[in-house]
Amino acid sequence: MLGLIGLFGGLALLIYLTMKGMNLLIAAPLTALLVGVFNGLPLFPQLVEEGAANFLTNYMGGFTSFIASWWLMFLAGAIFGKVMEDSGAADSVSQWIVSKIGIKRAALAVVIACAVLTYGGVSLFVVAFSVYPMALSLFKQADLPRRFIPAALGFGSTTFTMTSAGSPEIQNWIPIQFLKTSPYAGWEVSFIVAVFMMAFGYWWLKKMIKKAMSNGEKFVSRESDVTTVARKELPNPLLSMIPLGVVLIISFFLHKELETSALIIALTGGILATYLLNKKYFHNFGGAVAEGAMGAVIAIANTAAVVGFGGVVKATPAFESAVDVMTSIPGSPLIGGAVAVAVIAGLTGSSSGGQAIALPLLAPHYLDLGVNAEALHRSVAISSGSLDSLPQGGYVVTTIRSICGETHKDAYPAFGALTVVVPILGVILAVILFSFGVGI
Repeated sequence: MLGLIGLFGGLALLIYLTMKGMNLLIAAPLTALLVGVFNGLPLFPQLVEEGAANFLTNYMGGFTSFIASWWLMFLAGAIFGKVMEDSGAADSVSQWIVSKIGIKRAALAVVIACAVLTYGGVSLFVVAFSVYPMALSLFKQADLPRRFIPAALGFGSTTFTMTSAGSPEIQNWIPIQFLKTSPYAGWEVSFIVAVFMMAFGYWWLKKMIKKAMSNGEKFVSRESDVTTVARKELPNPLLSMIPLGVVLIISFFLHKELETSALIIALTGGILATYLLNKKYFHNFGGAVAEGAMGAVIAIANTAAVVGFGGVVKATPAFESAVDVMTSIPGSPLIGGAVAVAVIAGLTGSSSGGQAIALPLLAPHYLDLGVNAEALHRSVAISSGSLDSLPQGGYVVTTIRSICGETHKDAYPAFGALTVVVPILGVILAVILFSFGVGI
């Protein structure tokens, strides 16, 4: 019991400190220490046998493994976003979009841009880096409150595309190895759920923005915004879209062979394309690269801090008990699987982590019971993209704080509504449809 109190108490404290704006590099290890102490986890590797779990090794193991896996992608993504910004390409594209769909649909343009890149296989973190400059410019032109930019980025990236049938994102691929399905598992239900999440989520986003504007909120520029500098000349908007296309196309064709490493090549190609096409429009190419690199350091450090917390959580006896409870939920296996994956994703701050931990336990049992593998695949995939977006989630912190420069207090209410509540409604709809035999 004491271990479970420490587990959920530590998570609650991490969420509270995050919402209060405490630096994650401090909050995450402190709350992880609390979890470890309540669970009787030794503090240092010198106090246990070689290879045994302990606070320091498990925290730093999660921290460093995330950096080792994602650093080059964070670096390339941050630099790509900055060179798109500094060259004026982001401004050019945003103004072209506004001219086509109208300034009133600026938020929709951001959502669509994120959705296209995410469904093309570009990492969620990279999408946020890449689209933010365009989002900033669009929101400025439309005079929309900038605190809704993170919500638009998260909604377009982590909901109706990330976990949909055919998506190359890892959240749609992990179930394949356990359920022997395909990336297109349950595509009929997936399509219906994706349309619902897109329509309902965008309606909700518009409603929140409209309410904020009626209360007098508007876009407020900052000195750090490159887009606040008046430009006499912008690059051609269609040519400015080519770097985005380069990223999308390269990642699509190399994804199967190189998996996530394809993103490094794709983003490097995008950077080169931006430079070659818009060389004369840069204010300071070298400065943009340097600024992007520093932004990547801050972003990945914040994210790795939360991943380290998850590393400690997964090593505790309380977590094993919680997993046992979650994976033994009575009733419909689709409901049990969805709840188990969602809760574990919330505890670890990772949608892929929730699947990777729960499915090895759930899949054999449910398949022996005759559960439809495609229905289970789609249900757990959608559910994994819900509670992973609690305030302390790595993607959440990176997007709100490091990329957009907002506070959780201002930005998270809308962000959480669209990236937690909407996917939960989506998985409920999916379970209902599967229960009625749709797509089975």
